[in-house]
Amino acid sequence: ARSFADIGDIIRGKDLYIRNKKKDKLEENLKTIFEKIHSGLTKNGAKDHYEGDAPYYYQLREDWWEANRETIWRALTCHAPESAKYKVIGADGSITESAMGKCAKVTGVPTNFDYVPQY
Repeated sequence: ARSFADIGDIIRGKDLYIRNKKKDKLEENLKTIFEKIHSGLTKNGAKDHYEGDAPYYYQLREDWWEANRETIWRALTCHAPESAKYKVIGADGSITESAMGKCAKVTGVPTNFDYVPQY
């Protein structure tokens, strides 16, 4: 199972889950997607800002995630089945069920694990 933070890591090119044989294909697809996003940039010198970012576009991916994370969060939580369970992992590793239900009125998205280094 993947978490919201894992999805962010994959998008930003920081996922270390190497055991999956489809990882290389996924990374190639993400390079293609962000190359297309880069080629479509036209406002306020944005394209020039990311010019040295090819071929992986890590900075563009980081910025895209920051700009779209709330939309992704809403898509995951609002389109989940009614029976979906949301779990919270405590600092001590304990897992408890969250009181948050489907498409809960949450301001912001969870960021507590976004920048935790993987091992």
